[in-house]
Amino acid sequence: MKFHWQSLLVIVTFAAIAAAHSDDQSILYHKSLQTYPGFDLDLNALRWVQLEGQDPVLMTELEKINLKAAGVKFFDITDTPELGKSSAYITATYPKPNNTDIVKPILKKLDIENLQTTLKAFSSFRTRSPAYQTGKQSQEWLVKAIKKIAKKHASKSLKKHISVHEFTHPWTQSSVIARINGYSNDDDGIIIIGAHQDSTNAWPFLPAPGADDDGSGSMCILEAYRALLAADFRPSRTIEFQWYAAEEAGLLGSQAIAQAYERRGVNVAGMSHFDMTAWIKNGTREEVGVVTDFVDANLTEFNKQLVDLYLDIPYVETKCGYACSDHASWTKAGYPTTFSAEGTMENWDREFVHTMNDRIDISDEFSFSHMLEFSKLAVAFAVELAA
Repeated sequence: MKFHWQSLLVIVTFAAIAAAHSDDQSILYHKSLQTYPGFDLDLNALRWVQLEGQDPVLMTELEKINLKAAGVKFFDITDTPELGKSSAYITATYPKPNNTDIVKPILKKLDIENLQTTLKAFSSFRTRSPAYQTGKQSQEWLVKAIKKIAKKHASKSLKKHISVHEFTHPWTQSSVIARINGYSNDDDGIIIIGAHQDSTNAWPFLPAPGADDDGSGSMCILEAYRALLAADFRPSRTIEFQWYAAEEAGLLGSQAIAQAYERRGVNVAGMSHFDMTAWIKNGTREEVGVVTDFVDANLTEFNKQLVDLYLDIPYVETKCGYACSDHASWTKAGYPTTFSAEGTMENWDREFVHTMNDRIDISDEFSFSHMLEFSKLAVAFAVELAA
């Protein structure tokens, strides 16, 4: 049975209210949000929203927030209606990983204390939502952290091949791209490693530290970036580390970048995404969740091989669903993607995500050693495909 989106919205709005934590989360009121200090989002603004299996529909920002609070996944395609319409899907094949002599020394440069220090700072902002000024401030902190890493760890010769770019959007928070230019003159594609920098609370006027979602993925790839520079790794293929703005609002930042790359005809050899990498549910085995839906099968198989070869924990297959994170924007654009997360979807952090309690100190289930495994995976992905 297919429901009309308006009927679905009524259902999910009541579900969202029922799901709220009454002791620390408040019910969403339109009037409260309009008058909340620092909240800068027109809740009556109309947006084109793409739900799975349905034609795009117009709904307000408030209706989007209610969908998000109820766990409904969607693309906001208002600014990117042509994404995926000008490119055929790229079918790529990948070699068996064989650069252990390069990868393993770089893995030794990864430092769990860096993950602890950076994530503590990144999750200290009241919220990283682009609807608040702190969303811009957290993005500026990220840019400074990236530049500081290059200044401190990159050799003089490598610095010449590094750039940091703020990809601007109609909202204040920019996406951030750190690029290590490859030395090859062949157009054999760039490598992208991504995570989303923003955070959200199901009730947007409350704090959203977003330690796991997705401060963990963001800092995992930041540490991978640092290790590559510290090892003086100069790739053959260009590598881009990308931190997306406004993922929680409908994959807005990643769609904008993917659309720009599609329009320019940028060749992307592979995109690896990291979203929520810190949680080990009590009573479960520590493992890497390798998502198998809305991704590229060949690149996902390659990702599994990387886990087997370089990580200290196994992988497990899982599914995430339609438009569940930023890799979906690149899949939609026709590029090969893979997506890794903290375990099987049913074992992801469900109690604290999108609440004020998504913090590094909330539970012993939050694990920096688990995060370190994903930094290893990001390094391995970059080196094996770009060396």
